[in-house]
Amino acid sequence: MMEELLQQMMPITLAEMSGVKLMNRTDTKFVTTMPRLIELLRMAREDYYVQDIDGERNALYDTTYFDTRGFDMYQEHQHGHANRQKIRFRTYVSSHLQFMEIKTKNNHGRTKKKRIEVGDMDLADSAKREFIAERLHFCVDDLQPHMHNYFHRVTLVNRGKTERLTIDTQLEFNNVITGHQRDMGQLVIVELKRDGLVYSPVLEMLRQLHILPHGFSKYCMGAAMTNPQLPVNRFKEKLRDVEKILRS
Repeated sequence: MMEELLQQMMPITLAEMSGVKLMNRTDTKFVTTMPRLIELLRMAREDYYVQDIDGERNALYDTTYFDTRGFDMYQEHQHGHANRQKIRFRTYVSSHLQFMEIKTKNNHGRTKKKRIEVGDMDLADSAKREFIAERLHFCVDDLQPHMHNYFHRVTLVNRGKTERLTIDTQLEFNNVITGHQRDMGQLVIVELKRDGLVYSPVLEMLRQLHILPHGFSKYCMGAAMTNPQLPVNRFKEKLRDVEKILRS
């Protein structure tokens, strides 16, 4: 059903997407389920374009998050620290492109992402080490792979080209260290990225469907669900909410 609805939407190419400049971007996440997503796509199909890359509208992403041996990046998020960071390798499976990305969230809630294209996840490589040393406030020699995830992503753009909406489904966590896995089943992560506080058609649709804002860090939530040695105090309520949504 989702694929049928996506095929009914007008496409937008990567080249056209490059014109969607969100200079004063605000990000808001929502958590829901596949049945609600189907309703949302029905409501949104006349107001949004869908990103189309060589005929593909629901792309597979493969991501590996690194952390220190003491899980300091997870701990920063767990304790609510400002200026927290994440480092990950993200592969766009259909195009075979891979990037190393460093995300920094400042004390104003803004997130900046820097990335370089890479061919592997070997941190002995001098170009990667230099990139990390300039941008990450952790030592590259203390980093190790921790969390691996897969998901499919749809990207929508409103007709005014003032916002992007990413929709992540079929999310699966695999913990590199513990070997634990978690398939998130019908869970859907929606993220609205818009230019400041401009009007957003999808916000009213989300309200009508009772889909409320809900923070969801794939790295932190996945780690909390698959690594028993990590504290989860700050995430307990979100973890309960997710389980409740999955049961609904």
